[in-house]
Amino acid sequence: MNLSHYVETLSLLGDESRLRLCALLAERELCVTDLVRVTGIAQSRVSTHLGRLREAGLVCDRKQGTQSFYGLALDGIPSTVKGVLDEAARSGDPMLVGDKKRLAELDAERRGGLPESMSDQMERDYSPGRTWQSLALGTAALLQLGDLLDVGSGDGAAASALAPYCRSLTCIDTSARLIETARDRLAKHAHVRAQVADAHELPFPAASFDAVLVFHTLTYAERPAGVLKECARVLRRRGRIVVLCLDRHEQHEVMARYGERHAGFSPRKVRALLRGAGLEVVSSEVACREAKKPHLQVVLAIAEKTES
Repeated sequence: MNLSHYVETLSLLGDESRLRLCALLAERELCVTDLVRVTGIAQSRVSTHLGRLREAGLVCDRKQGTQSFYGLALDGIPSTVKGVLDEAARSGDPMLVGDKKRLAELDAERRGGLPESMSDQMERDYSPGRTWQSLALGTAALLQLGDLLDVGSGDGAAASALAPYCRSLTCIDTSARLIETARDRLAKHAHVRAQVADAHELPFPAASFDAVLVFHTLTYAERPAGVLKECARVLRRRGRIVVLCLDRHEQHEVMARYGERHAGFSPRKVRALLRGAGLEVVSSEVACREAKKPHLQVVLAIAEKTES
């Protein structure tokens, strides 16, 4: 890099408003409206500042519907710039502290006035025994399931929470190693079976199951639409399919190591896939957003089979 690049970077960070925006975007993505409400800076100025920061490679943006969300481009920021931003964040400056407080108030307002959601609290604080695993197990105890199929069950971790509350549970996965682990994990349940099978060609007769789980399977499937059609085929009338999958994202490098074939599916796309399989969609929406970068979102969709 030449000297002019450093001069330009220092010029960018020499503006108080841009430093405030960077401090807010260092922890999470925000849209222009949020930044305006938190900082009190005029919308036109916020947009201008974001444009300059984006051109310099300090900020990145992504589209979600009609809105653009901005975040600090941490991977592309020089270490010296990171150092300046980190030092500013630790400085206790009243302006930055005020921005953080107003952002927390905005979040509370959107949650209906609650000061902190349960998920926020569990992420932040530890209390003996209070974990996501214990919460999931406690919730599962409310269920009364019939014949359940877990498509892409992996090692049976999710199935193990549901096994006590099913009439029968069938786990399938293409990995023989994972299926062997699932068998060991679920061995104490006589009504559970785990077998190697391809979700594109399920080895079961039509109308074999009351419910089908498709948890984080679609993004790895060669033909997601074909998988859902097979799930619909083996589902009984009035049966239910529950889908979990990553929302559409641009984190290709992050997810490539996991063998993901598709960069997530938007709620609208999941809805279309389920309808294409002949199912009636009950709901399809973003259920949660990961607190840690790159802030991947998870779509939860529920559909029913209304025709035999």
